[in-house]
Amino acid sequence: MASPSKRPEALTPRAIVEELDRYIVGQREAKRAVAVALRNRWRRQQVPPPMRDEISPKNIMLIGPTGVGKTEIARRLAKLAGAPFVKVEASKFTEVGYVGRDVDSMVRDLAETAVSMLREEERERLRPRARENAEERLLDVLLPPARPQRAGSLASAPAATEEVPVASASASSTRENLRVLLHEGKLNDRSVEIDTSDTPQSFIDVFSGTGMEEMVLNLQSMFPQSKRTKRRRLTIPEALEALTEEEAAKLIDMERVTKEAVRRAEQDGIIFIDELDKVAGREGGGHGPDVSREGVQRDLLPIVEGSTVSTKYGPLKTDHVLFIAAGAFHVAKPKDLIPELQGRFPIRVELDSLTDADFVRILTEPENALTKQYTALLATEKIHLDIQADAIAEIARTAAEVNARMENIGARRLHTVMERLLDELAFEAPELGERTIPISAAYVRERLQGILKDEDLSQYVL
Repeated sequence: MASPSKRPEALTPRAIVEELDRYIVGQREAKRAVAVALRNRWRRQQVPPPMRDEISPKNIMLIGPTGVGKTEIARRLAKLAGAPFVKVEASKFTEVGYVGRDVDSMVRDLAETAVSMLREEERERLRPRARENAEERLLDVLLPPARPQRAGSLASAPAATEEVPVASASASSTRENLRVLLHEGKLNDRSVEIDTSDTPQSFIDVFSGTGMEEMVLNLQSMFPQSKRTKRRRLTIPEALEALTEEEAAKLIDMERVTKEAVRRAEQDGIIFIDELDKVAGREGGGHGPDVSREGVQRDLLPIVEGSTVSTKYGPLKTDHVLFIAAGAFHVAKPKDLIPELQGRFPIRVELDSLTDADFVRILTEPENALTKQYTALLATEKIHLDIQADAIAEIARTAAEVNARMENIGARRLHTVMERLLDELAFEAPELGERTIPISAAYVRERLQGILKDEDLSQYVL
């Protein structure tokens, strides 16, 4: 994806919307809202420090049925901005302390994501240097350096002073010849035994992220992790890659990475809270499951308002993290949330339900459109799909009809319909040989009509 390489100042709201248009059909209002929210982050960084700390992010609530693009908008926005992104479902925090997870875990997950992102960026930046170091280590394995001989073991001292430079020059010449062969790929068929670091997962890593961060940090200082090596036999390319990864890990300054990761999570992090409507209390609640739902909202409140959470990388403040909440809000409404939480999501956007025309656009326009995916998959078996325009219209009509008759799951219904349409072809493709298969409206009707007519069958199949 080319656009994320743009500098932040180049990501104007219009440019952000255009980038989102490449992957998501419609939902113009939601795209504009998230584009402005992302741009405001850049604007805040340009404001003088005293005022900068006072400007809080304008959190967004996306309201709309499932499958209309709420999650995809948030995920694509994070990729575009190169920001740490975490998606959580509010319903899993229900009954916190019994079957749910600690609400703080979403912030710890954000820290983990940020550290992983920064570590990968550093690894790519240091890769050329790590490759050079790995190459030297591999050449040491292929041609072990000669051991210096003791003077007493030589026949005569004068002879030693004459022969050592010659031997050294010969070894250097052989090493350079091996380097040339390595670069040309002429050693790729050979195998070597190398020692690589093998750090087993410690019990500290197992417990980290479970809400016991303070205990984990104390245990980590008490039980330093030991490093071991493991001998493996690999081909030359595999050995070079393994050694490159190991050398890159050695070159990374993890203290600097974690510090920058925490800063980026605090300033640029995005947390997407899905299914917020599932924890909205009902009118006249106050007992039974509504107590748990309201409890989750009250636990979410300090995180969204801004608080400091302990992570294994240090304290992380959530004051400037952007929160995007989403929910269908069919039964519960945004007004059923506790007033304090409602106030923390000042921007509310209602997403449109998808029509037949939207389904047609979803099947053809995005860069990752389903028709393009299936065409590419079957092309690997030399089956060339010719999906005609009338077939796409028929697929869209079928998906819309099934959504109307059964549960409306939005664009996700297209996955089910496409799988059912092409399942026989996908199964037989390896035996068919190279050919072009035209997919017409008649073909679609023939494959799906029987299922649609059978109400009992269609609810399980489609």
